[in-house]
Amino acid sequence: MTDALDLQHRVGAWFAANARDLPWRRPGTTAWGVLVSEVMCQQTPATRVAPLWEAWLARWPAPSDLAEAGTADVLRAWGRLGYPRRALRLQETARAVVAEHGGKVPSDEEALLALPGVGRYTAAAVMAFAHRRRSLVLDTNVRRVLARIDGGAEFPAPHETAAERRRAWEFVPADDGLAALWSAGAMELGARICTAKTPRCGECPVADACAWLAAGRPAWDGPERRTQAWEGTDRQCRGRIMAALRGHGATLLSDVAWSDARQLAACADSLVADGLAVRTADGLALP
Repeated sequence: MTDALDLQHRVGAWFAANARDLPWRRPGTTAWGVLVSEVMCQQTPATRVAPLWEAWLARWPAPSDLAEAGTADVLRAWGRLGYPRRALRLQETARAVVAEHGGKVPSDEEALLALPGVGRYTAAAVMAFAHRRRSLVLDTNVRRVLARIDGGAEFPAPHETAAERRRAWEFVPADDGLAALWSAGAMELGARICTAKTPRCGECPVADACAWLAAGRPAWDGPERRTQAWEGTDRQCRGRIMAALRGHGATLLSDVAWSDARQLAACADSLVADGLAVRTADGLALP
């Protein structure tokens, strides 16, 4: 069985020496800044998020600033980060923080979970990285690291289980500060070294403790892992429409370059239903 204490120390030391200089990790970052970074980094690489995060916080440094912003401005500022509903949820969160917590991001995990759009992972990450409190930060990267080191499997199960969470808690140090360091280090290790496609085991600080490596890196034998397609999907089509709206304001669907008129119309309807666009006499516009 993996020695959790040894793993904590080595991953923490590796992170302290090798952590990327991401702007939300710098001293002085507010809890709001951490929350924004976590929402932006969902399904988007941190390096791509960094410049947009800095621009966003320069424009809306506090929840009250974003709460009062125009929705169209918020969607334009979101740019090409993808999944623009995240921008709407973030604004809803800002309004809830203002209305229910006096404009300050709460430091209680249950209160964080009650905010719109804040799930279990995001609440735990804010607790750890903003408030330096012990929590279970279990994202895709941490799950993969633990599956390989402790479980001897290439990948974790498709969905979190109660047993997985119980075991993951055993790796979280009892001390608040050390717990936050472990969470940040394990995430960084999974993002940069223990990656899904091309793990760099020769650079891993805990390779000698990895059950998966010791077993010869056996291939995943669970349910087929599906990769998300892009070309020709509704996601791509919706993105094309949103890009036109951000760049030109009111837009006719006929001005959006897309070969399938039926799919284009359906995606326009879905954007309106999601609150990302409104219908006008000229076609569509940002809300």
